Amino acid sequence: MDDFYLKQTPYSAPGDLDVSDLPRDPRQLTALVRGVILHRLEGERTGYDIPEERLHHDGESRYVTEILRILRERKDAPLTEKRSYDEQFVGTCRDYALLLCSLLRATGTPARVRGGYGTYFVDGFHDDHWVTEYQLPDGTWRLVDPQVSADFYDLPFDPLDVPRDRFLVAGQAWRACRAGEADPETFGVWVDPGLRGMWLVCNSVVLDLAALNGTEPLPWDGWGLAGPESYASPAEDDLALIDAVAAADTTEEFQHLHEDPRLAVPREILSLSPFLGLRTVTLPRR
Repeated sequence: MDDFYLKQTPYSAPGDLDVSDLPRDPRQLTALVRGVILHRLEGERTGYDIPEERLHHDGESRYVTEILRILRERKDAPLTEKRSYDEQFVGTCRDYALLLCSLLRATGTPARVRGGYGTYFVDGFHDDHWVTEYQLPDGTWRLVDPQVSADFYDLPFDPLDVPRDRFLVAGQAWRACRAGEADPETFGVWVDPGLRGMWLVCNSVVLDLAALNGTEPLPWDGWGLAGPESYASPAEDDLALIDAVAAADTTEEFQHLHEDPRLAVPREILSLSPFLGLRTVTLPRR
């Protein structure tokens, strides 16, 4: 068992949440998360007209404590009680992944948030996405997509056990593009053609590494080598560094690489929110 991923971070910590009545089974916890969060782009899919204020502001909640505060304001009830859409938190895939990660850690299962690309939203395209990864008793890791359920998606696999070729973690995506095995222009945000290409894959590698080291970012955060300007004219040593991150597969390697100032998360970052625009954000000290 990887004790590092049992520890809560400032982002995943559930605060004063009483976890004594929560299930420990990952499948049940995933169902719980799906019952309290609605993706901001799935209002039409569910037939629910999302209020504009929730559409623009819920997804800026960086911490699980903030997600839980909003949920309590809308309905003061245990998390195990399913909520109407009016009572749910309106977020992104990252919020599903972070809340599930938090609850898994709180109930004794090592877990982490992973950034990468799902191939199961649009045929032939790798959509920027966040999922949860948890450790099995035998020490192996399993990918879970807590956003996607059989109620709204027709998938040829169980979203509680996503195949590694259907969700490519960021490093895997980078390696495929660098080797010429995949077209970088098929990696990005399907609904925004401006958010595609090798620079975005590089950005995903940096953000995924941050999540692996205890800073679970918002999808639109950036610093160091993350961002289109940073990747405009990449130096060979920068590319070699991203190659090293993409090849890493142990906690020790993730931690060592994250010490590089080009990758480490600074106290102040830029956040290009689709709701609030470009902002400077000060993060808490670890």
